[in-house]
Amino acid sequence: QAYLSYSNIAALTHLAGKPGWDITKTLDNVKIWTHEEGAVLSFKVEMQVKVPSHVAFSLLSDFSLRQRWDRHFLTCEVLQAVSEEEKIYHVTSAPTAGHQPRDFVILVSQRQPCQPQEPYTVAVRSVTLRTVPPSPEFCRSEILCAGFQIHSNSSSSCTVCYFNQVTSGVMPYLAANLTGSSKSIEDTALECIKFLE
Repeated sequence: QAYLSYSNIAALTHLAGKPGWDITKTLDNVKIWTHEEGAVLSFKVEMQVKVPSHVAFSLLSDFSLRQRWDRHFLTCEVLQAVSEEEKIYHVTSAPTAGHQPRDFVILVSQRQPCQPQEPYTVAVRSVTLRTVPPSPEFCRSEILCAGFQIHSNSSSSCTVCYFNQVTSGVMPYLAANLTGSSKSIEDTALECIKFLE
């Protein structure tokens, strides 16, 4: 478990630090970036939020609050509190056109910064739990690497970056979006800002 949580944080830090991100869209408080490497597509959503970084961190690290701003989350329950900083959740998401609803078993690892200039981190990856086998009513999907980095800008504002390394499991939600026919990433980002503020 210690290794899993370490690699969860490390994978997100590595993804965030990669060179070669291309900006694809800029709105007032939201920027969307993409990064392609072989068959792996990653995206980053950068949001400017008018709350202190520690407040954003406490709200974003509690995934049971996620349904309040992310309509892709239908249900989210804690399966196991591994430690103060680690929880395993079972998430179900709404069906997209032509697909059955999906579910995910995810490890969420949270870390506070060790140095003032470091970000708060909330890292997410799929894990396997014998107690929650795939069920016929859901298509079990996998999150390779996702999560948030929260950088403090001032005592009352921060930059929240959401990352997701996209697998075919998440693709139906994003395919329409990255071609520009749907605005779900933008809409979700704006809902997230509204929720945090």
